[in-house]
Amino acid sequence: MKQESNSMKVTRRSFIGSVGSGVAAATTIAGSLASAHADLVYQHNDWNFAAFDKLIKFKGKGKQVYDCHPINGGDFLGAIKNSFNGLQFGYGIPADQIKIVAAMHGPANSINFDDSMWAKYKIGEWLKIDDPETKKPATRNIFYPKKNPKGGTNPSDRSSTWQDYGIEALIPRGLQLLGCHNATEGQAATLIKHNSLTTSVEEVVQDLQTHALPGVIFVPAMVAAISVLQTEGKYSYIVAP
Repeated sequence: MKQESNSMKVTRRSFIGSVGSGVAAATTIAGSLASAHADLVYQHNDWNFAAFDKLIKFKGKGKQVYDCHPINGGDFLGAIKNSFNGLQFGYGIPADQIKIVAAMHGPANSINFDDSMWAKYKIGEWLKIDDPETKKPATRNIFYPKKNPKGGTNPSDRSSTWQDYGIEALIPRGLQLLGCHNATEGQAATLIKHNSLTTSVEEVVQDLQTHALPGVIFVPAMVAAISVLQTEGKYSYIVAP
């Protein structure tokens, strides 16, 4: 498949560069692109297979894929943080040889979208997720920001960088977010009904996937992607809490 430049113009058949300037500079997945194309079933050329193939071929000693379906307050992010710490500090695997994939489908797929989408489509209200700061339905992605923005470097310090399970803190450590196109299709239909919109499902899908968190790769079907990561990429499979 011919690879596109990150600076290309956005078209219906193009990939949207979703890597934010701050986080992207620190992450090994800075080249990943989110697909803005919106057909019900993805064909091979409809999504960023090149980024996914790079993930499959990642050479490292610590490779895990977390199967994330329920959100459960984002508990799986804490488990992923524990995996990073265990692999790096407990087993002495170099940080650059660790890759952990959050394969998010079902309700968890909503965590792939940025603050603007949470506000626009009232995702917090729909999923009954409250913002801990406002105590009201979240109008921002509360799972993304760092928890310990001024954290230290002692892994045993609960307020350190190493104990931070915010997505923003985990991406530079080697976290790769996967979004499910099938789940996005279903969620778009539900959000249209929830918000009494007249927009088409495919327009909402394109809107959501265009406004993804940094580096998200949208795969055709997550259940298939997890299988490929296990068989071809040799990733250890973990059911998220």
